[in-house]
Amino acid sequence: MDEFALIELLRPPPGAARADVRLGMGDDGAVLVPPPACELVAATDLLVAGRHFPEGTDPEALGHKALAVNLSDLAAMGAEPAWALLQLSLPEADGDFVAAFARGFHRLAGEHRVALVGGDTVRGPLAVGVTVLGWVAAGGALTRAGARPGHRIYVTGSLGDAALGLACRQGGCDLPGPLRDQVVERLERPRPRLAAGRALAPQASAGIDISDGLPADLGHLLAASGCGARLQAAELPWSEAGRAFLAAGGDRRLLLEGGDDYELCLTVAPERERALCQIARELAVPLTCIGTVEAEPGIRLAEADGGLQDLPAAGYRHFP
Repeated sequence: MDEFALIELLRPPPGAARADVRLGMGDDGAVLVPPPACELVAATDLLVAGRHFPEGTDPEALGHKALAVNLSDLAAMGAEPAWALLQLSLPEADGDFVAAFARGFHRLAGEHRVALVGGDTVRGPLAVGVTVLGWVAAGGALTRAGARPGHRIYVTGSLGDAALGLACRQGGCDLPGPLRDQVVERLERPRPRLAAGRALAPQASAGIDISDGLPADLGHLLAASGCGARLQAAELPWSEAGRAFLAAGGDRRLLLEGGDDYELCLTVAPERERALCQIARELAVPLTCIGTVEAEPGIRLAEADGGLQDLPAAGYRHFP
């Protein structure tokens, strides 16, 4: 199978076209028509086998995740997704692999009306690069730089499940079957919080998606805002699997620092906090207040027993 046959396998299914795609796959470039009075938001990530996903990962799950991690970046900025570009490096021309990858990619793309408008395929080590583009109303992008002392810190969903999923896959964690299945699903098929991001962004002062672990990503937000934070250990949102792991003596750092959560971390001024929580309830999105922004740099974790400890901005790093 040659490169062009592989590209045909990656084409969007019938009915996936968007009116704002003037020219899509098949030319030297795509021609796209953004809405008036809007600004483009672009995000890109590269996933490398053995680094970002285990060797032998289901290709359909990989197709889903490659798009999901990028859509999560748009969610953090309150953007509406529209278009994607795909770069796929393959050790060999494996049509079955590419067809399964395309199913996972396009199933998630269809859920969010994202059109694949171009890309490239090459022979090489297994790696997937995706670029997504979307938009916000002019001046409406939520950034990392708006947090101020006294603002409250919220996160969606639960933390640490994907890290537990990876530990289960690697034989380093023993959970009951249903809980194991849940955390592996969180690892392999994260659900980007796009609707929540768009709805919550107008109320929030700053935002980031949690991809490298809460301390690392909250640390990025705080650095951009020139602030610090105090978190409440008792308020950190763990799933049933996370609670079971901790009850069995598991290390809390795995849940905090393991990464791949793809939840949103938002800060909000006190006068907007009630509206933020009301929107989350209307969307049925779990939203937990975990702490407060402070003027002093760094992250401090208040334990249930009253102790206070510095929480290093640790998480996944490519170059330690």
